[in-house]
Amino acid sequence: MGENVTLPVDYLEKSITRDGFAFVRATAMRDILAQSGLLSDWNAFAASWDDLKLDMYMADQGRYRKRRHAVYAAAPGGAFIRKPHRPHYQTLDYNPLHGGIERWFAPILPEIGDGPSMRTILGFCRTLFDGLATGTPPWHVEVHQFRIDARPGEQGRPTPEGLHRDGVDYVLVLLIRRCNIVSGTTNIHAVDDRRLLGSFTLTDPFDAALVDDSRVYHGVTPVEPLDPAHPAYRDVLVVTFRNE
Repeated sequence: MGENVTLPVDYLEKSITRDGFAFVRATAMRDILAQSGLLSDWNAFAASWDDLKLDMYMADQGRYRKRRHAVYAAAPGGAFIRKPHRPHYQTLDYNPLHGGIERWFAPILPEIGDGPSMRTILGFCRTLFDGLATGTPPWHVEVHQFRIDARPGEQGRPTPEGLHRDGVDYVLVLLIRRCNIVSGTTNIHAVDDRRLLGSFTLTDPFDAALVDDSRVYHGVTPVEPLDPAHPAYRDVLVVTFRNE
């Protein structure tokens, strides 16, 4: 998809319906989000990734992943309502590495979770995913802030569980910031025969991947520091929608 093309939501809907996923370049994604609402707190929104907390549930004993988490409900035609803080849970079928337990992560800060950028991103997702779903479902929405650090001698693994599905209906992965790293390539595979459907790298803030979780697997290759003498990390926002 071209850098300078503004994509309407129905174009993305058709792409996901056809392919099971869409990769959207930063310029187009920022434009479509700006059409969906305000991004007036974006600088503070992006800066909040500097205050994520260490993921203490890493089965590989890694200390390279930091995160925060929030849960919302969205009734048809209603506002997004943030639910009381709760654990993140995946079954072993979807996450054999970290599934089967309740994982409590630090909550997304209220001013970030309720700010203009987050509300705009959630609103865009609902417009798109309502168009892909059958009927107008009530949505269970989970939002994850992730930072993957890359250090000398320790790869940062954005998807330590490997090629996987999230056990939801639809997923947005939005790049917030990428600093001093190499690799981090997203691979998309078909569920039925695991054939490769697409491969791309989120490189610029607002680069995005949109996924129909029932139809494709996704995974991201490990990241390494470009210059070991300086901080190296990959910041993303992951939003999942599941029909309640």
